[in-house]
Amino acid sequence: MRVLVQRVREASVTVEGQVIGRCGPGLLVLVCAMRGDDEAAADKMAARVARLRIFRDDQGRMNRSVQDAGGGALVVSQFTLAADLRSGNRPGFSSAAAPADGQRLYDRFAAALRGLGVAVETGRFGADMQVALINDGPVTIWMDSADRA
Repeated sequence: MRVLVQRVREASVTVEGQVIGRCGPGLLVLVCAMRGDDEAAADKMAARVARLRIFRDDQGRMNRSVQDAGGGALVVSQFTLAADLRSGNRPGFSSAAAPADGQRLYDRFAAALRGLGVAVETGRFGADMQVALINDGPVTIWMDSADRA
């Protein structure tokens, strides 16, 4: 599973002119399920995101998690994180999970993050979405479950 985490002051996702999800201070989490991912990968990645210490403590150091900071998360599906650019200029996405698996694992990730006490809102899987954010820092972290056993 690939995840791009951005610390935000606020973020929202709009579909067909309607805001369907938003968060205030917290995280915008772009999520891509990869071929071979399973529920355990989604659960582990959600736990890593919940514990990721990228919020400032009283000394101004990145030492608090979204849980510690009481922030929320806007979780948005993003299959383009599977882009393969090893040959040519047009990205390939064959390493992304099939749509049915991708949606199941995206939903599982959001539920697992919610189960860890993070207020979670979501985008709409497979929809044409417009995502707006005010990045805080900016702080942007790339995570891949394949990087960790």
